[in-house]
Amino acid sequence: MTAAPSPVVPPPAAPALRASRISVPWRSLIMVGALVVIWIVFSMTTDGTFLRPRNLSLLARQTSVTAILAVGMVLVIVAGQIDLSVGALAGLMGGLAAISYMNRQWPLGVAFLAVLIGGSLLGAAQGSLVAWLKIPPFIVTLGGMLLFQGALLGITGGITVSPSRPFLYVGQAYVPLWIGWLVMGSMAAALVASGIRSGGTRVWSQSGFAVLVLAFTAVMNAYEGIPVPVLLLLALAAFFSGVAHHTRFGRHLYAIGGNREAAFYSGISIEKHIIGVFTLMGFLSAVAGIVLTARVGAATSDAGRIMELDAIAAAVIGGTSLLGGQGTVWGALLGALVMASLDNGMSLMNTEAFWQPIIKGSILVAAVAVDMAGRRTRG
Repeated sequence: MTAAPSPVVPPPAAPALRASRISVPWRSLIMVGALVVIWIVFSMTTDGTFLRPRNLSLLARQTSVTAILAVGMVLVIVAGQIDLSVGALAGLMGGLAAISYMNRQWPLGVAFLAVLIGGSLLGAAQGSLVAWLKIPPFIVTLGGMLLFQGALLGITGGITVSPSRPFLYVGQAYVPLWIGWLVMGSMAAALVASGIRSGGTRVWSQSGFAVLVLAFTAVMNAYEGIPVPVLLLLALAAFFSGVAHHTRFGRHLYAIGGNREAAFYSGISIEKHIIGVFTLMGFLSAVAGIVLTARVGAATSDAGRIMELDAIAAAVIGGTSLLGGQGTVWGALLGALVMASLDNGMSLMNTEAFWQPIIKGSILVAAVAVDMAGRRTRG
């Protein structure tokens, strides 16, 4: 009898392991490339005006409000939810802050704190309706949007309220140059240190981000310094990015959005997490409302209208999947910057107003199409 042939043992899958470690964020790179192309085109069509420090500073401030809303919207969508009320809630909270400070003579800190608490409670109320009564979030937040718009019209009476200079600091001031260098230099050093600890290709990617941070600081300081709302945005983005990726709450949000049934059987309290994420969204809506009112210098009856669409578009363009379970805070900031760049550049070119929503809508549809195609490929 002849011995049975020995089984063939496949070689170790070293190349596959190596490939998994050196995963390239192609979508982020494509978005960065698209942003660079947009900036080059607008620089050429505006004779360099678009890339001047003054306009880039204006662009950064213009991005801040939408980006603050987009930070929260990422967490909401990642959990498989949606919030259509954020723009109206931001307008209402900004109006309440201005009225409390100017008409009611509340101390500025008290007015801001009351609004932040109020926004959080309203967000929690909407989350409770979704979590406990099982009302679809689309319906709950659509109703909330209409309610908040009506409340804003009622409290303002259709009259513009213009807050004084201390209030405006949040949206219009600039930090001193040395503080800008100190804060952003510390951020760049932290990025490099994080890359060194991680090792591999992370060293180069984190070092590249550090160079971008320092370049951004140099450009902002070439005008009047880093705008206060931009510094606030970066602080919020860093904090909530950490919450999303380095806390149990954030990881559970991704699990709920990725596979709700599996999350339930894993023992995750889905209702509490839904209420929590809507509470955070309400808090960030209040922050955005304060910054919006301070930036434009007035609280109006139509403040915040359609800003929810810009926030959703920024999150989706930045890589957040509408199906849930996928998305990053920094990607949403990139998406918000793309949206604001289109608005700013087309305004400098005196483009007819109807082109702006057409182009932004086309980009949004393309981003969703890329996401769906990617999911089918991975499936």
